[in-house]
Amino acid sequence: MTASHSSHTSPDDPVTVVVDPGEPPYDAPPVLELRGAMDTGRLEAALERIAARLPDGPRWRHRITRHGPGHHTVRLTAGTPGGVPVGLLADLLTDLLPAGTVVRALAPSPLQRELMADADAHPGTGRHVEQLTWVWHGPLDPERFTAAWQALFDRESVLRAAFADSPEPRIVLHDHVEADVVRLPHGTDDWAALVERDRRRGLDPRRPGPLRVTVLDGGPAGSVTAPPTRVLLTYHHALLDDWSARLLLRGFCRAYLADGRLPGGERRPDLGDHAHWLAGQDTAAAREFWSWAAPPPGAAHSPLPASEATATATAVPAPGGTGASGGTGAGTGRARLRLTAGQTARLSAWAATWGSTESGALQAAWALLLYRAAGSAGAEPVRFSVALSGRGILLEGAERLPGALRNPLPLSVVVDPRSSVPRLLTALRDRLLDTAAYEWVSAGQIRAWTQAPDRPPGPPGSLVVFEGRPRLLEGVVAELAAQGVRVASPETRGARTAFPLTLVARHHEDGGLVVNVTYDRARFTGVTGVLGHLGRLMRELPRVADESTSIAGVLELLADGDTAPADPAAPTDPAAPTDPGACADSDDTRGEGAFPVITLRPARDSGAGTVCLFPSHGNPRRCYDLLARSYRGPEALVLLGSVPRDPRAVYTALRPLAGAGGRLVLAGFSGCGETAYETARLITAAGGRPPLLVLAAASAGAGDFARLLEAAARRTG
Repeated sequence: MTASHSSHTSPDDPVTVVVDPGEPPYDAPPVLELRGAMDTGRLEAALERIAARLPDGPRWRHRITRHGPGHHTVRLTAGTPGGVPVGLLADLLTDLLPAGTVVRALAPSPLQRELMADADAHPGTGRHVEQLTWVWHGPLDPERFTAAWQALFDRESVLRAAFADSPEPRIVLHDHVEADVVRLPHGTDDWAALVERDRRRGLDPRRPGPLRVTVLDGGPAGSVTAPPTRVLLTYHHALLDDWSARLLLRGFCRAYLADGRLPGGERRPDLGDHAHWLAGQDTAAAREFWSWAAPPPGAAHSPLPASEATATATAVPAPGGTGASGGTGAGTGRARLRLTAGQTARLSAWAATWGSTESGALQAAWALLLYRAAGSAGAEPVRFSVALSGRGILLEGAERLPGALRNPLPLSVVVDPRSSVPRLLTALRDRLLDTAAYEWVSAGQIRAWTQAPDRPPGPPGSLVVFEGRPRLLEGVVAELAAQGVRVASPETRGARTAFPLTLVARHHEDGGLVVNVTYDRARFTGVTGVLGHLGRLMRELPRVADESTSIAGVLELLADGDTAPADPAAPTDPAAPTDPGACADSDDTRGEGAFPVITLRPARDSGAGTVCLFPSHGNPRRCYDLLARSYRGPEALVLLGSVPRDPRAVYTALRPLAGAGGRLVLAGFSGCGETAYETARLITAAGGRPPLLVLAAASAGAGDFARLLEAAARRTG
């Protein structure tokens, strides 16, 4: 913006774009007025990025007219029929990578785009934020501890990564990021409260460093009764999965043993290598596979009968000590099921008899419960999603690569009550083997390939995860032991995902199997009862399920088990909250159409019009407050209360301001252009006065931006 007041401009100076819809009947392509440094290369680069994003779309010709230093207009015409994506173009022209610290930029994977889109659509809910906790027994050197994490940040490019706050999704890698390590002295905080508060705090993957480390010191050395030191890792699934967190723990331990240093350079393969590998994959075979393997639309997917899957919920007591926690109302419920070491060993041996694993046994038991809830008497397809590691790909070293690779993919199988559980195990195993060849394909890609354009997406169903865990190397464990240190087996807390119900199974240190369930209490009321049935099946299948026993016969085991306690109490979790309501998320369930319009300053004159500011990610509230203080025009300044995604919802909120010929200017920082421009089109289509759209770079000065808004508002008079 400063460049618009100077005769000297640099290609790296910020650009502000004013979109003029033109004169009635407003059917000509709009004109873009550019303030700031501008050259043909910058415009062509933006159009090339649009073409890459819309490979089947039209190509556009442009004409730039120079009116003076730092002042140009651009007119676009489509080379082939089709509308001009003006809002996206404005976003791209105003977007600049952060200067100085960025090493390179990468295209995120389809999976990462979907994770970010889901997190953005549910702000403030802790979506896709995971926590890993463990106990540190023995002495801890604080300086060496922090230095070891910093060495890991310097080695692993993913720990210096962040999503750019830009219209075109991308990941930027920074050359240096300070490790976020917080140490709290013993007695300064309650562990359960600390974990819960950290979860509610969330983590922004748009800020460099997608990992936070918190340490709560233990009691005095040598004390038998004092609590040990506890460590909490917090990370976002859009950049790190659970396998990654354990890989990083392994690297940290190596660095700690080496006095806070890691030999060698940066990790390879890294995010860039994975992105390059993905870009080289031919999706034709994957499209063909999913054309027949995608779950049918009517497949059963709910673990509860329709009468029990409700829009609102109240807590249901946990039968038999499944470890459920929750309260009344909406939010996240958590429950736990545990098999003893002996029960787990029997389950594993039984599954192996039929060529399967404990993971396959869990999936088979879950499929049986989905079938049972559907209430069908005949063969019925059921569907749920299964998390694959994403590391079975043909990229050398992928198993050592920290990143967002774990991928939930849909799975469908027919459950026939006349068949047997071993045959169901075989069907699930074979389907997963087929699916594993395409574990790099995202669920969103599958939907785009297989779903009819006029059919809305079905309910997301449930997700089943069986955690694989890279363990500490024996040599590392021995060296730590020589220093009097033992690192207990880390445990994930369970992130809230896009699925209303997620089961995560893992092995406990004692050899038992633990299944943690995270569920949406607004969707389900009887999950703890279902978990009791799941535990009963997993204990009884090795005893009763063979080729001679039908699935119908196995399900009869549950006929009288609706009220019977099923599971032994779960072992004490050192990270679990003691307050049964502490695990409930404070979920923002407001629809898009319900977001408020905040008045930053009222109009000074009647009929002066309104400047409506669209928030965008990465720009805190203070940016808009400063802009309002800098604005000198008579118009009112209002701010949408949350980052909007649906232009129709925005139009609904602004209709009182746009009605009866109301004068409007829509404005914001880079990243909101698409939504703002589509909102302007809706206002115009409804007969309102076409508003000007003003978009500035995030680095624009408040004073310069305010003056440009004042000029735009005068043009609407």
